[in-house]
Amino acid sequence: MEIILKTTIGSILSVVFLFLSGIHFYWGLGGKWGSNAAIPAKMNNERIMQPGLLACFVVALALLCFGLFISVKSGIASFPLPGWVMRYGLWVISILFALRAIGEFKYVGFFKKIKSTRFGQFDTRYYSPLCLAIAVSTIVLALLS
Repeated sequence: MEIILKTTIGSILSVVFLFLSGIHFYWGLGGKWGSNAAIPAKMNNERIMQPGLLACFVVALALLCFGLFISVKSGIASFPLPGWVMRYGLWVISILFALRAIGEFKYVGFFKKIKSTRFGQFDTRYYSPLCLAIAVSTIVLALLS
């Protein structure tokens, strides 16, 4: 039962990370679909940042690495990784996504002040809950490993 749960959680997380990575590569290559709801904005809908090619690709590569790492940790794939990565990787991912879900208290996360922008609404409905689900799932996976 434990192996089935580990494989199921790992498969779902890997697919989520690969999908998110693909979206960031798409944006990095100049794609526009969904980008108007993907960047935090001020009350006047002015974006607080303008991520370029490098930023999108760095995030995309990080998400891709997370997905591949989770595939290894859940037994879906096999790839040699340093011991410290195997020991602490899931905990690092869970902390990163828990912090993202909590947010920075102004534009991002469950405790943000600016909620009425398009990003704010999407963040409340989709992005922060997804980050919390990723954090909890990686904790469960870490405890099963």
